[in-house]
Amino acid sequence: MSKDTLHRYLFDNADVRGEIVQLESSYQEILSAHDYPVAIQVLLGQLMAATSLLTATLKFAGDISVQVQGNGPVSLAVINGNNLQQLRGVSRWQGQLADDASLAELMGTKAHMVITLTPTKGERYQGVVALDKATLAQCLEQYFAQSEQLPTSIHLFANGKQAAGMLLQVLPSDNDHNAEFEHLEQLTATIKAEELFELSATDVLHRLYHQEQVRLFDPIDVSFSCTCSRERSAQAIRTVSKAEIDQIIAENGKIDMGCEYCNSNYSFDSIDIEAIFANTEAPKAQQ
Repeated sequence: MSKDTLHRYLFDNADVRGEIVQLESSYQEILSAHDYPVAIQVLLGQLMAATSLLTATLKFAGDISVQVQGNGPVSLAVINGNNLQQLRGVSRWQGQLADDASLAELMGTKAHMVITLTPTKGERYQGVVALDKATLAQCLEQYFAQSEQLPTSIHLFANGKQAAGMLLQVLPSDNDHNAEFEHLEQLTATIKAEELFELSATDVLHRLYHQEQVRLFDPIDVSFSCTCSRERSAQAIRTVSKAEIDQIIAENGKIDMGCEYCNSNYSFDSIDIEAIFANTEAPKAQQ
């Protein structure tokens, strides 16, 4: 059983759709870049599961960013992804954090979530919702209530080793399906973290909805993927004046550019810099 997959499912007798995501290797790759406290490991896992669930709702090719910002010990946590379910993420924090710190204790009193959708073709959209609920899942439900006005239920879990989530949502229609949705949500709310971590999607859905008619679609792979590269770093250097870059080289002998997401480092010496500003490919160097 793959531990990095997302499944979509539909109910034949109700205008309600669902998603289930289970993450392990991709989650571990995000955590491996930094020595995160337990509380941030959990927060990033929940954010990663949430971003995967939201990405599956996109009806276009493009990128998505889900970030939380606040005035607490954690100033930022963000997961970036795309319609191919390729995700990366990072968090910034300071001080000691209790393993079981609540969302409010992590993010502070002035915190919000920013969800940015950037289609390959079309207009960029950004939604903002306050982090004024007890859990990240409840804040996301509020986002859907504001942006899509469709009854939506979200459950998120993470333990530093695995992350998982479920989304249940009414399909747009002219009929009132709140009673059907409420019934299915009551069933979904019985899900336990251990079940999502240990069972296959098929077994989870059978356990929750064994009296319902459910259509489970083929799984979609979820992976960690960082967009950094030596070429992108060279492009960033080219945006700075040659004189300023030359001064840095004179003082340090080289320029090191690191990636927060994956901890890769790209080093450029004076020969590389001359090649960059001559608009030729910089010599390949070891990372």
